[in-house]
Amino acid sequence: MTEIDKNSIPKHIAVIMDGNGRWAMQRNLPRTKGHIEGVKRVEELVSACREWGVKALTLFTFSTENWSRPKEEVFFLMNMIDAIVKRKIESLNKSNIRFQILGRKEKIPEPVLTTIKKGIEKTKNNTGMTLNLAFNYGSRLEILDAVKEVVRDVQDGKWPLEALDSDKFSSFMYTKGLPDPDLLIRTSGEKRISNFLLWQMSYTELYFTEVLWPDFDRSELEKAVIEFQERERRYGGLNAEKG
Repeated sequence: MTEIDKNSIPKHIAVIMDGNGRWAMQRNLPRTKGHIEGVKRVEELVSACREWGVKALTLFTFSTENWSRPKEEVFFLMNMIDAIVKRKIESLNKSNIRFQILGRKEKIPEPVLTTIKKGIEKTKNNTGMTLNLAFNYGSRLEILDAVKEVVRDVQDGKWPLEALDSDKFSSFMYTKGLPDPDLLIRTSGEKRISNFLLWQMSYTELYFTEVLWPDFDRSELEKAVIEFQERERRYGGLNAEKG
C-alpha cells in the first residue's frame, strides 16, 4: 500500500460519519450500539489527524434534522455527547487540541450545553489541531445566520455593503478563522453532502466509501488521505499539460 506523504496532508478534514444504525442492524444489535462503536472510530481519527499534522477536523455529529429521530435515540445521543466531552476534554487539552462546536445552541439540553461550554472554555487557548463537532448543525441555517449578522453590521454602520466579499462573508461563518475543508469523507455508501458546510466546500475533494462508520478505522482513513494526495487540485484553473 502506498504510504501517506507527510508533506501533503490536508489542512482541514471534514467527515460525515454515516452508518452507525445499519452497522448495528446487521448484527441484530440496538442502534445505540452502533453509536457507541462509532465513538471508538472518532478517537482513532482524532489521534491519527493530530499525529499527521492536520490543522482542523470537523465531524458531523448531529444535524438540525436529527431531532426528528425517535426520542429515545435523541436522548441517548445527547447523553452520549455529554459523557464523551466530560471524559475526553482533559486529554484533548493535554494534547493541545482546541475543542469547538459548530451549530445553534437552541434545543440543546441545558446540562449538555453547560458541559460543551466548559470544554470550549478549557481548550480555547490551545494552538494545536482544532476539533469541531457540528452539533445541532445545518449549513443553510449557518448561511442565514451569517447573512443576518452582515445585515445588522451594515445597518449599524460598522462597514459599508461594498466591503462585502467572499473572505469577509466567511468571517461570519461558524468556521471563521479556519481553512476551508480540503477533504470531505462520507462513509456508508451515501453520496450526498447533506446540508454540511455548503459555503466552505466550494473546492473540497469528496471521498465516498461503502465502509460503515464503525468500521472506518485508521487504515481506511489512510486510504482516503492517499487518494486525496493523488488527485490534482486546480481550483477552477487549467492543467499546464492537459489544458
